[in-house]
Amino acid sequence: MEEYDSEAIQAQAPILKCVAGIAHNMALKCAIDLCLADILHSHENPITLSELASSINSSTPPNVSSLKRVMRLLVRDKIFSAHEPSDGGETLYGATKTSSWLLDSETSLSIIISLSSEPTLLNPWCNMSRCVKEGGTGFEKFHGCQVYEFASQNPEFNKRFNQAMAAESKYLVLSILNKMDDALKNVTSLVDVGGNTGDVITSIVKKHPQITGINFDLPHVLSTAPEIHGVTHVGGNMFEAIPEADAIFMKYILHNWNDEACSKILKNCKKAIPKEGGKIIIVDIVLNPEGSSEFDEAGIFFDLNMLVTIDGVERTEPEWKRLLEDGGFPRYRIINVNPKVSLIEAYPE
Repeated sequence: MEEYDSEAIQAQAPILKCVAGIAHNMALKCAIDLCLADILHSHENPITLSELASSINSSTPPNVSSLKRVMRLLVRDKIFSAHEPSDGGETLYGATKTSSWLLDSETSLSIIISLSSEPTLLNPWCNMSRCVKEGGTGFEKFHGCQVYEFASQNPEFNKRFNQAMAAESKYLVLSILNKMDDALKNVTSLVDVGGNTGDVITSIVKKHPQITGINFDLPHVLSTAPEIHGVTHVGGNMFEAIPEADAIFMKYILHNWNDEACSKILKNCKKAIPKEGGKIIIVDIVLNPEGSSEFDEAGIFFDLNMLVTIDGVERTEPEWKRLLEDGGFPRYRIINVNPKVSLIEAYPE
């Protein structure tokens, strides 16, 4: 039998880290299901495991031993904190700045995490090898249709999907607005393409009342959209035509589609804006595969999520440049919004 030295065994580490990924995901989902962040943030000081367990809403007494094992991973992932009292007492668990993103609120990441952890979106990942061999998405291979068609046929999934997108919009909107003042200086009408239920365009119009807002999305998406002062909801298909305006705004839209589809969208955008002074404003990820930050690594994960779920692509700056040029927008500038996303302002020929 071949012997393996410690260096050879150490080489397993990257593989084991990948294998463990599902545990990190599900431990986070467990924390959300049990409202652990809400419990810990409701206390001014860290609490014991028994106190945490007793606060969990359950018809039967929680298994403290199981909770301890889940918390061990969540603490290691820096979701929660753990403190060992100097007197040798029980370990005390506390909230962190990171765990505040799991609280039950309009800007919480909880709905996004819960949705992405459900079998509907998890199972398609098992078809990644088929995506490589055959093309297409893992979602279609598993469910027999694309995710947007699935959403139109499943009202509950559509509702949760829209809630997840709206939650992300809410926490991004302030960062976006603070970077858009210059881009919107001479804009009097703005179309939010794929604007969901209208949260972002509402915030833009409130800050820039000279702008008439148009929230443009598929009819089944707009079916749950509320009436909004200064904003008109328009149902339609961006692959067919886009309402005319001074400028067009797209947040997390183009990453949902391959280059061919994006070229069609961009060409329709070009038709909808003035030749002089018209522009498009894109909020999306600009991949940095060689970067060392956690957001650079997350961007690569998001790119694979696009591959598996909706045949989309996260792009590097050179890829954005080629895409914009092909769609009729040879001039652009990129502004960092936050560590996760950038604003791309592009102009027609």
